[in-house]
Parts: sequence; C-alpha cells; structure tokens
Amino acid sequence: MVAETKVVFCSKSLPVLEVPYFGKEAHLVDEMKSIDGAVPVDPTLDRVRASESVCSSSQSGVKQIPDTDVDSMEQREFPSLRSGSFADIGPRRDMEDEHIRIDDLCTHLGSLFKFSKPSGFYGVFDGHGGPEAAAYIRKNILRLFFEDVRFPHMPDVDELRPEEIENFLREAFLLADQALADDSGISNLSGTTALTALVLGRLLMVANVGDCRAVLSRKGEAVDMSQDHRPIYSPEKERVEELGGFVDGGYLNGLLSVSRALGDWDMKLLPHGSPSPLIAEPECRQVVLTEEDEFLIIACDGIWDVMSSQHAVDVVRRGLQRHDNPERCARDLVLRALGLDSFDNLTVVIVCFSSFHRDNSPQPQQRKLRYCSLSAQALCSLQRSLDKSGCQ
Repeated sequence: MVAETKVVFCSKSLPVLEVPYFGKEAHLVDEMKSIDGAVPVDPTLDRVRASESVCSSSQSGVKQIPDTDVDSMEQREFPSLRSGSFADIGPRRDMEDEHIRIDDLCTHLGSLFKFSKPSGFYGVFDGHGGPEAAAYIRKNILRLFFEDVRFPHMPDVDELRPEEIENFLREAFLLADQALADDSGISNLSGTTALTALVLGRLLMVANVGDCRAVLSRKGEAVDMSQDHRPIYSPEKERVEELGGFVDGGYLNGLLSVSRALGDWDMKLLPHGSPSPLIAEPECRQVVLTEEDEFLIIACDGIWDVMSSQHAVDVVRRGLQRHDNPERCARDLVLRALGLDSFDNLTVVIVCFSSFHRDNSPQPQQRKLRYCSLSAQALCSLQRSLDKSGCQ
C-alpha cells in the first residue's frame, strides 16, 4: 500500500496535515499561533501535536542531574509536570477544537507571576457554530484567566486558599464569555465549551463549562474531575426548565447539545433581560494530589462519545507503562476513538504528575515459541534417522 501525504484546509487559515494510517485517515492539525498582549507564548505549546515538554533542562540552563540522583529527586519533587497532546479533525469537514498546555506557568506569565512550587495550566475548547469562539479563547487565554481577573502576583499567590482560586476561575470564565459578546469579529452564533486544569503545587483545580471531560488516574482507577453539561443530565435539565427553557431530543431549546457554554450570544440575549438557561458559569472540582495520582486526561466529547473514563485510563496507562511518553499516549487515544467510529473532532491532552517507574511496568512477556515447517522429503529423512537409531 502506497501512502500519500497532502495538505488540506479544514477551516479558516487552519492547515491540516492529512496523515494516512491503516484504518481511518488521521488529520494532524499543526497550527502555530501567538497570544496577543504582554505575555509571549512558546510556539511549541501551540502545536496540536506538540513536544512532550515545553521546557528542558538544557534550554533553561539548569544543571543536569546525575542518573544516580534521579530517584531521590523524584521522591522530593511531586508533582513533576510534563504533558503531551494530539488532535484530529475526524470525519468532520472543519476543525473547531483548540487546546493549550503549559507545564511551567512562571515561564509564560513573566516576572510578575512567580510560583515557589510546580505550576501548570491546561485547557481544551470544543467550538461549535464555527471556529471563531474557540480560537478567540485559545488566543487570549492567559490574559483572560490571569491578567484581566487580577490573579494575585508574587508573593501573595502562594498564600491563596483553594476557594479563592476557584473564585478567580469563575470570574475568568464569565469575563471570557463577555469578551466574546463584546468582540465584533465573533459571530453571536459561535460558541465553545471550555475545560481548564490548573496545577499549583499539589492542588489540582478543574473548571468546566460544557461536555469536555477531565479524568484522573489514581493507581489505574478512573476518577472523573468534571461533569458533562448536557441538557439530559438531571440537575441541568431541572435548572434549564426553571429558567423557562426546555429540552427536546437531548438539545437545549432544541438547538444546542450542551447546557453551558461560552459565547452563543444569540441564545443568551433574551428579551426584557430574562436570565438565559444557557450559562457560562463553570463547575469546579479540586483535589490534593498524592503519589497515587498518576496522570490527568483532558479530552473533548469526541473521545467520550465512544469511550468510558475507565477505558481511556486503561489505554493511556498501558502506553505509559511501555514508553512513558504522554504525547504518544494522546495519539493512541485519538486513534482508538477513531477506530470506534467517533464522528466528531478529537482533542486529547495528557498531563503526567510523575514518571512511571519500573515497579509499575508490566511483567516481561514470555519468550514466544517459534515454529518451522519441514518439507515432505525432510520429514522422510528425519523418520529414517529415527528408525536407524531405534526410536519409535
């Protein structure tokens, strides 16, 4: 089979590299952007298939650690953040997903924001009604989530309580939603889901609007860190109906498959200032990470439509046990979902909190027996030799 590689365009200025593989076609989105404003972003984190880690010790000038000291270092430092990502257009005509992953917030937020502990920020944004809303949030994410909400600068940031961090995230989501309304370049018909994960030391804070999902692997057990905001989910259905909305065929007001989203201002601008059943307020969940917490999967609904949380954790964990490469695991998860006939765009971000040690590795496979076939002439010769030696 001869494979051909070609470049196609799936949406506005969004080049898609069509990478063939046996089964379905995988379209590898490789878009490099920059974030407007005062905070420059390393181009590597904008790639849909990005490098495994944003920073390396050789690039940052940090002294290399001898191999003999690696184990003791890992015992002292937890979490040790590194991530990988992969996205695919799937069977859709346009790619409307966006994502971000930053393994070191200090590097990207400049001198005003200093954290005395590991810090990372990750997000997946699944657009609908066009790519504009998701692209806008992705482009302006650091300004919206840290500058505009006046996220505390050093040294106060290390003194924040979890409930204060949650309040800042809620405010950031609402400001981002309003920013989409205020930007004349964004259609009122365009919207996006948004799921972000903020790591400050051992605190993991997940904020979600829509049906992307974050799943934590705790010693191989899947722990959901977000709730899918679909209109058929009972608490959301009750909230929608209390505000005068309705659910028809699983769709909010018969139009939208999620009950919370950023943008979609055509559904939020109701007459007489009535509250809309479609809201942008996130639900937040938090956990204090321990050494039992291995990695976090953040993915859009294209994954979860065909795969359970535990299934996804099993796929990623087996991959990490083999090669300890989160980027390869993200790719494997996307290809697995495509093999299960996912019909949507697919985006996966995997955040590892430590390396997989040999203790976690699967047992070595037993050596396989090899078989060979003998011709009839060889079998006759063997039989004659056995007869002469007295073997029956």
